[in-house]
Amino acid sequence: MAIPTAKEMVQGSEQLFSLPKVFYQLQTALSDPDKSFEDFGAIISHDPALSARLLRIVNSPFYGLSSRVETISHALSIVGLDQLVDLAMATSVIYQFRGIPNTLFNMESFWKHSIAAGLAARTIGQLRGEDNVERLYLAGILHDLGRLVIYMKEPTLARDAFYRSKEKEENIHLSEQALMGFDHAEVGGELLRSWQLPESLVQAVAFHHEPARCKEFPVVAAVVHTADYLVHDMNIAKSEEFYVPVLDTQTWEKIQIDPKELARKIMDVQDQFEQTLQMFL
Repeated sequence: MAIPTAKEMVQGSEQLFSLPKVFYQLQTALSDPDKSFEDFGAIISHDPALSARLLRIVNSPFYGLSSRVETISHALSIVGLDQLVDLAMATSVIYQFRGIPNTLFNMESFWKHSIAAGLAARTIGQLRGEDNVERLYLAGILHDLGRLVIYMKEPTLARDAFYRSKEKEENIHLSEQALMGFDHAEVGGELLRSWQLPESLVQAVAFHHEPARCKEFPVVAAVVHTADYLVHDMNIAKSEEFYVPVLDTQTWEKIQIDPKELARKIMDVQDQFEQTLQMFL
């Protein structure tokens, strides 16, 4: 039986890998310059569970606001439109995929690693002075989503790659490439592209193991790559992978951050980690 391509893994599975309608409504509204904060607040408020999660995040130490935020419109005015939409995306994906059974790897560990990578990417973005650090946070959370797609669409291949990784003492993405000719990063990129997400997010996920191959958005890919490596190396969240990914030697040049400065700042990720888990998991 022929192995499907990365794109074929995603095609024809719109129900299996879809996002809540509210997110598509937000995407449509973003392209309308006449939409106000109140309009976006109304869209999000139609999903009470999402609204509650976003308000919990905005009122958490994650943002450290001095006064309590009571409404989504208020949250939008403080956090920013693009940032809150990215947060909505992050929490929507986690809740949409969290029902996957633990038959091959532990889903709680998977999401803990993803959230930790998001926090690390956000921290790198803060050090770089990025305008929208939540976009990097979202990219970090989504970076391994392709593993779930492979697992749900081709469980035998996912299992073979998992055990090959252990036997060969290599990172899971190398085992996937050996068995399928592509890896979960490429599958994740195709999934995000099918959701019509910004190309910077698509490529950050698709090239997070090989940022040197990312020509259009090399910095974003390098940030997610570095965040993934740091979380593995510091063991901030126990991962289901057997071996730490190799850090690209050019990553420091691309993200333009002093490694010593990042080492000091990344300790904040460990402090934020448990608090963030309570918000998302």
